[in-house]
Amino acid sequence: MTTPAGSGTGFGSVSWWGLSPALDLQAESPLVDPDSQADTEHGTPQLDVLLLGSVDGRHLLRTLARAALWPRRRFQFYVLENNLEAVARHMLVFSLVLENPAKMGLQEKSETFLEVWGNTLLRPPVAAFVRAQADRLAHLVPEPDRMAEQLPWLRLGALKFRERDALEAVFRFWAGGEKGPESFPIRCLWDTRLRHYLGSRYDARRGVSDWDLHMKLHDRGARVIHIHEFRRWRDTGIAFELRDSSAYHVPNRTLASGHLMSHRGERVAVRGYWGDIATGPFVAFGIEADDEGLLRTSNGKPIKTAGEITQHNVTELFRAMAAWECGKVAQQDPVEVLGQADGTQEPAAPSPESFTVHFLPLGSAQTLHHKSCYKGRFHLLYMACGMVHLLSPELGACVAPGGRLIVELARYLVDLRHEQLQGFTTRVAELAQAAGFAPEPGARPSETFVRFYRSEDSATDCINLAVESRPSAPEVLAPHPEVLDQPPEVLDPSPEAMNPPSEDLMQSLQG
Repeated sequence: MTTPAGSGTGFGSVSWWGLSPALDLQAESPLVDPDSQADTEHGTPQLDVLLLGSVDGRHLLRTLARAALWPRRRFQFYVLENNLEAVARHMLVFSLVLENPAKMGLQEKSETFLEVWGNTLLRPPVAAFVRAQADRLAHLVPEPDRMAEQLPWLRLGALKFRERDALEAVFRFWAGGEKGPESFPIRCLWDTRLRHYLGSRYDARRGVSDWDLHMKLHDRGARVIHIHEFRRWRDTGIAFELRDSSAYHVPNRTLASGHLMSHRGERVAVRGYWGDIATGPFVAFGIEADDEGLLRTSNGKPIKTAGEITQHNVTELFRAMAAWECGKVAQQDPVEVLGQADGTQEPAAPSPESFTVHFLPLGSAQTLHHKSCYKGRFHLLYMACGMVHLLSPELGACVAPGGRLIVELARYLVDLRHEQLQGFTTRVAELAQAAGFAPEPGARPSETFVRFYRSEDSATDCINLAVESRPSAPEVLAPHPEVLDQPPEVLDPSPEAMNPPSEDLMQSLQG
């Protein structure tokens, strides 16, 4: 069997990394009036952002790293994911970013992030770090008081008790509660997914990789992705090889997730790798750069690979966050703040009082408007392409009049043909209009994001519109609801269990 283009199986049913470059959310938000929007408790304007499906925290990291370029604000990030493993990875990433510089240097921190974030196999020291952090987080999740003391930037109070129990189970699995690589045989799982995805093209997978890279990703703007790094990732799941290849041999348990599958007539939870095997983690940090020199070409070919650009960008993000001192951001020169690396002053981590990350219950997108604290609250709503089916008038009611909506498009999904990408963009515009948004005037043209604003006259009648004529939500890229909060319990690496439940994944675009 040959998997046709547009089947959607390469995307998988769980997202581990973003399929668009990182954004500075302050640059995308409406300007906040310091007099009318001041936080009375802290005396600074507050920016409330709701993110659906951001999965890897890249937008949060870039926003915090570039805070020195803007007037001072307090950030309230509300994050809603479709699985608890993504929530756990958010927590792990921020624990790494805010690690004491005396314990972990900048280079070690950035390399650890890249391996945990984008590699199926880890070096032993990185795996040891993951186990230690997971063990710490597993003990903090059931103890809110200790968590508030040690992780003041984190809020789990909105999660249901069963979700917190499942989140603790995820951390305990990462910490090695089940010993040995056989508990997550990622090499076998990756190869089986790849065989199912390619079908009869498996023996010609090198040619398939070349075609997908040159005829799709390169044509869509990701020309810096080098053929060698793309082939390596397609074959092994290792995107960033920062050391000798023999150093990577410990399974990255943070990429494990569970699905309910049919097995011998019963529904069981199957642990496996259900993420992307088609595009890779190169897009989020590796195809754009503030330093234009990284994107230069020689004889028509980029001089830097996506992996090298990713490492540079992540290192600079972490450097900027370490240099960001709350209270001095608004007064210092931005270039000076971002470049404090001469060793004369110990860099300070972002102040816990400067931002807060709130994790919302799984599947709560359609019920947020029932709580008065969320109605008209958010200045910015961000939606990943895999969460577009949740865009509705009810969700739109949570955005303040004049607020912004950013939707990630499916530009870098290699399974989609050009006409399907156009159909997806059209569908997004229809859903946004029905939810009370209008195209943002003067927005720069983009094939990666589409931008809208909350029209003033739609703030009051949005819910009535939802009741009268709610548009049918597309199934494209939408996960199956019965597996949203199911923790992995059972491992079955048989071929029939490796097929993610995505038969209807692309139905709306193929119609």
